Amino acid sequence: MGSHEPVLRIADGDTVVTTTIDASGRDASDTQIHQGGNGQTGPFYVEGAEPGDALAVRLDSFAPNRRRGWSASVIAERILDPEFVRDLPARKTIDWDVDVEAGTVTLADADTALGRLVLPLEPMLGCFGVAPAGGQAISTATSAYHGGNMDYRGHRPGVTVIFPVAVPGALFHLGDGHAVQGDGEIVGTGVEISMDVQFTVSVIKQSNIVWPRTIDDDYIMALGNARPLDEALQAATTELVRWLSADYGLDTRSASTLLGQTIEYDIANVFDPAYTVVAKLNKRWLPAR
Repeated sequence: MGSHEPVLRIADGDTVVTTTIDASGRDASDTQIHQGGNGQTGPFYVEGAEPGDALAVRLDSFAPNRRRGWSASVIAERILDPEFVRDLPARKTIDWDVDVEAGTVTLADADTALGRLVLPLEPMLGCFGVAPAGGQAISTATSAYHGGNMDYRGHRPGVTVIFPVAVPGALFHLGDGHAVQGDGEIVGTGVEISMDVQFTVSVIKQSNIVWPRTIDDDYIMALGNARPLDEALQAATTELVRWLSADYGLDTRSASTLLGQTIEYDIANVFDPAYTVVAKLNKRWLPAR
C-alpha cells in the first residue's frame, strides 16, 4: 500500500464514513468498477502515526449497501481428505439475497437441495490493515503482521482492531465485506458484498504490538497470520502473552498459568496463503489495571 497516494489525510480521533467494493470489484450499484481481488478503499494517512506506534481502528458501524451477494459453492480441496476431492462437483458462483432491514441472507440459487435457505445477517470485514514494513507489496489475497485478508468473522461492527504501524501515517485501508461467513472461510468466500462503513482511528504511541489485536465487549484477541496452521497459532498465542505483559503486568509464568486454563482459539481462515488463528481471553479473567 505504500506505493499508493493517500485518498484522505485524517487525525487521531477522526471518524470516517466511506464505502467498500466487494471482492470481485463490484460497487453498491452492482457495477464492476475494479478488476477484483479484494479491492481496498484507501489508504488513509493518519497524522501522528509513526513506526513503532500502533493504530487502533474502531469499526463503528458497517452494513451491506445492495441486495445481491455471492459466494463460491464448493469447499476448497485442501480442506478435505484427498480421496474425497476426486468426487467434488464443479466450482461455481451462487447468488444470495441480502436484506438489511430484515437482517437476513437468503440463498437465491435453485441448484441445491437447500431450497431458499435463510441465514442471519452477520456483516464482517474480511480484508483490512495498514501498510507493511520495508516497502513490501503484499497481495490482498493473504495476511501478515500488517493485517490484510484475515477473514475473521469476529471483525463485526463495534470491535476495535489494533495494528502495528510500519510507515509514517500508517496508511490504513479496508474492504472485502461479507454479509455472513462461517469459520475458516472454507469455500474461499463469505457472502461477498459491498458495504457502507464508518470507522474511527486513534494512535497509540510506542506500542509493543507485533501482530494484530482485536477488542470487543467480551474478549481481548490476538491474531496470528502464517502457514502452516501451527505457526499461526504460535504467533497469536505469543502476541496474547506479550499483550498481558505490557498492559496488565503479568510476567510469563503468570500469563502462562492464566492462559493454560482460560484461553480460547478461533480458526479464522484456512483458505488463504496465510492461515489466521485467533487467541482469545475473556475479559472477566483480566487482572485489574
